[in-house]
Amino acid sequence: MSRGWVLLLGLGLGTGLAMVWSSLPAFRRPVLAARVDPYLGSTPSAFRGEPPTVSPFPTVERLLRPSLIRAAAALDRWLGAGGSVGHRLDRLGSPFTIEQFRLEQLAWGMAGMVGAIAILVLRSARAGSPGGVMSVVVLGLAFLLGVFARDRRLTRDVQHRETRMRAEFPTLAELLALSVSAGEGAAAALERVSRVAHGDLAQELRRALDDVRLGRGLVDALQDVAARVELPELRRFVDGVVIAVDRGTPLAAVLQAQAADARDSERRALIELGGRKDIAMMVPVVFLVLPLSVVFALFPGFYGISLSSP
Repeated sequence: MSRGWVLLLGLGLGTGLAMVWSSLPAFRRPVLAARVDPYLGSTPSAFRGEPPTVSPFPTVERLLRPSLIRAAAALDRWLGAGGSVGHRLDRLGSPFTIEQFRLEQLAWGMAGMVGAIAILVLRSARAGSPGGVMSVVVLGLAFLLGVFARDRRLTRDVQHRETRMRAEFPTLAELLALSVSAGEGAAAALERVSRVAHGDLAQELRRALDDVRLGRGLVDALQDVAARVELPELRRFVDGVVIAVDRGTPLAAVLQAQAADARDSERRALIELGGRKDIAMMVPVVFLVLPLSVVFALFPGFYGISLSSP
């Protein structure tokens, strides 16, 4: 074996032993972020670690992150409406910041450009190469389409989440009423229900309880949830809880009334949705089923006339 291979193997062995030695528990002192993080729950904080990646190539994204951050800042200045994006991200309960969302928009825009490049290559192979100006316009439109498609996707995610929370609210309100009727206080009932329940509304309740553990008042934390979610049912629920806590009124009766109102609202919404779907169902009936029925009804007669005619 040559001297070069011996040196290379020795260097690899020494590097491996150094990595194993540095990974021993005695040399892995916990950092401040790891020690504080378990007490923060779902509350955003500067102690959180490195932000999550938004592309399927995390290593490349980390290498290009400074340039991507500058591009995301330029996109944010060009598009504006950063407050609206931040508000929708907060309503969605997303851990992403506005900067990370702009990075995702850049990724979607680049994906649109890649798709446009593939279409242009196929078109040039079949019908000749398009003009340079036309190619630039197509690439720019594809980039804008990807950027605005991500923004539209965020709006749809917020709407779907609020729809799920509206469906979850009556059940959670009834569980809270049962807990309060059993003798628990408002904070203890919220703790119990948020621990056993699953869903978006339970996640918001856990977030409010995390704020309470950090020193915020229960009433203020619930009002923040109502302002963030923007559901009328949840706003009425929070107002009822606030009045019951401040004035000492029976909280169980308030929660039961809120659950009954939520059930009635959900029933009315289902009736309205059924009315709209009834009109939409007339389209296949009129344009597909009815013409086929007419054809099956008249075809035997026309066929008989054609046979009897000379």
